[in-house]
Amino acid sequence: MKPSNLSLPNSEKLGLISNLSTMVNAGLTISESVDSLLEDSSGNLKVLLCGIQSDIVQGKPLHGAIAKYPKVFDSVMVAIIKAAEESGTIDVVLKDLKVIVKKDIEFMDKIRSALTYPSVIVVVFFSVMLLLLVYVIPKIADVFTRLQVELPLPTKILIGTSGLILDHTIPTLVVLGSSIALSVVLYNKKRDLFLYAFFSLPYVSSIARQIDLTRFSRSMYLLLTSAIPLYSALELTQAVVVKREIKDAIQKSREYVGSGKRMTDGLRTQKSVPSLMVKIIEVGERSGSLDKSMEDLSEYFDYQVTNTLAYLMTLLEPVILVFVGVAVGTMMMAIIAPIYNLIGQVGEI
Repeated sequence: MKPSNLSLPNSEKLGLISNLSTMVNAGLTISESVDSLLEDSSGNLKVLLCGIQSDIVQGKPLHGAIAKYPKVFDSVMVAIIKAAEESGTIDVVLKDLKVIVKKDIEFMDKIRSALTYPSVIVVVFFSVMLLLLVYVIPKIADVFTRLQVELPLPTKILIGTSGLILDHTIPTLVVLGSSIALSVVLYNKKRDLFLYAFFSLPYVSSIARQIDLTRFSRSMYLLLTSAIPLYSALELTQAVVVKREIKDAIQKSREYVGSGKRMTDGLRTQKSVPSLMVKIIEVGERSGSLDKSMEDLSEYFDYQVTNTLAYLMTLLEPVILVFVGVAVGTMMMAIIAPIYNLIGQVGEI
């Protein structure tokens, strides 16, 4: 596996940074710490540690070794460790990283947990539909065919879909697989376009903006406390956000800072940045405590995302249940309606 493709579960990533922090603060060198971690490691973690140890033995710094693994250590983390190595504060920075990585993992876990319920409902719904189409509908269709019952359009659609799946299983699977593969290829090639469309949806746009502002604020806090210049910090944080307007806001701020102006002068020109955020950053710039302002903002937006997700899930749960109920009810009516018609005909006789 190429180093650029290697990834770790969040639990292993947090454990790695936490153990490194503990060992370095106990007086071990980075090389000794990596050697110690290698003894109990396995899988991708062992591959990563072997690669890091190999580079360190060759005289490379830690930040150069971990830069090969972008899916584990992003550009912000690499820059922070580089600054710590140059200033001789790697022990302090690893402590801070452990705390921040833990917060970031907890933050992303909140988002995943909010998406779990609708995902499970959708999977169950399509599983029930497939079960009906494969096992229930064919048996009922045989009965209707023998009795020569006049079928309504919804029933004909259900029977036709069931027949398509059963009579042309391989072609159906080929078409389905090709569609999925094509979607994946298009997503990889036009990822920005897909993400822009998805993050433009109602509610999703608001949550995505809050998530981006949380990650931007947290990354800026880490970079600034590591004594990385503001101009460089803004450049690095562009990689941690997704929405185009937030990227543009950061880029505009960077241009203003590069021309000798304040960061807030650039943020004020962008409607995507809340005025409250601009004011807090302005206070931080004037008082020389911009890093503290960024920490406060990250906690504030973290709280906002949590509340927004909770509110959205409160609305989404009944909507999903109603949708599933209507869809299943429609299918059942398509099955039951011809039976009622048949009973009615028998009663007239």
